[in-house]
Amino acid sequence: MYVAVKGGEAAIANAHRLLADRRRGDRSVPALRLDQIVEQLALGVDRVMSEGSLYDRELAALAVAQARGDLIEAIFLVRAYRTTLPRFGYTNPVDTGAMQVERRVSATYKDLPGGQVLGPTFDYTHRLLDPELAAGADVAAPAQRPVEAEAMPRVSSILAHEGLIEADGDMPLDHIPGDITREPLQFPMARDIRLQALSRGDEGFLLALGYSTQRGYARNHPFVGEIRIGEVELELDVPELPFAVPLGSIRITECQMVNQFKGSAKAPPQFTRGYGLVFGQSERKAMAMALCDRALRATELGEDVVAAAQDEEFVISHSDNVQATGFVEHLKLPHYVDFQAELDLVRRMRAEYEARENEGKVEEKREAAE
Repeated sequence: MYVAVKGGEAAIANAHRLLADRRRGDRSVPALRLDQIVEQLALGVDRVMSEGSLYDRELAALAVAQARGDLIEAIFLVRAYRTTLPRFGYTNPVDTGAMQVERRVSATYKDLPGGQVLGPTFDYTHRLLDPELAAGADVAAPAQRPVEAEAMPRVSSILAHEGLIEADGDMPLDHIPGDITREPLQFPMARDIRLQALSRGDEGFLLALGYSTQRGYARNHPFVGEIRIGEVELELDVPELPFAVPLGSIRITECQMVNQFKGSAKAPPQFTRGYGLVFGQSERKAMAMALCDRALRATELGEDVVAAAQDEEFVISHSDNVQATGFVEHLKLPHYVDFQAELDLVRRMRAEYEARENEGKVEEKREAAE
């Protein structure tokens, strides 16, 4: 518990003014525009949208600017704003197989139908600082060539054709997907709820857990079956209309992990799946999500739960960076009453300890004298 600060309104107001001053920085430097953040800090904007659970690039850019680049603070701002928005309904499930692909890679097949599409990626850069960026050098236009539309079947579909990967499963007709933004979390949770929580979980936390599975904690030997980045269409069913209404398109990143599985009492030897899907371009987050999703399916697949990444309550309860930030940063707030109570308790315990020590010394001297 903490007590409210009284009489500090002027100090708080001045702190806000100082924050605004530091946010603006040197007045001789042009102010940063939202369109600059959207276009040139796009991956940071995408992370804020994904973990803030709100697809709006300008709002995410505003949050990044307001938070002075602190992405977790920006995510907090976006989630807070999200709670003020009305809910009109739920869109139909998106068909990621019909994605307008900008990037598509697979680590399992070199030559797969539809081909590999590298797209914009850091994978083949040298990780050397580029001084020309500081000088504002012009950037060459990307190479372009006409392409014919070609089907891009999923790698999982290729394996499923041979019966070597677990079935995708059918959604029960009476199943109503949960919504973690409106319903409290309950354990154990259905996979659709768990995937929602992972999708907006902290990238760094999930990355560390995914890394732990590769180092032998809940080892499952993953392969990147496929990563896709591109635009998907959103549609909404309107009761008054006999057809779905298109709402527009959004960019998403989808990752399907293919994992070795030797079989159990519940399932034959086969490959299993881990799944990740997030807003924008964020393949590291989608991969980490897919690794954690597969690890959290241990009980479902009859595996022993031996690692943190397999513990559903541990992973989900600690993956939310907004909740984690609130709980950690609340320690900065006044805890005067609690601390004074503990201070008094420690003083009394210390006095009792010293009294016992003194009694022991007196007894030792008496015994030595005898």
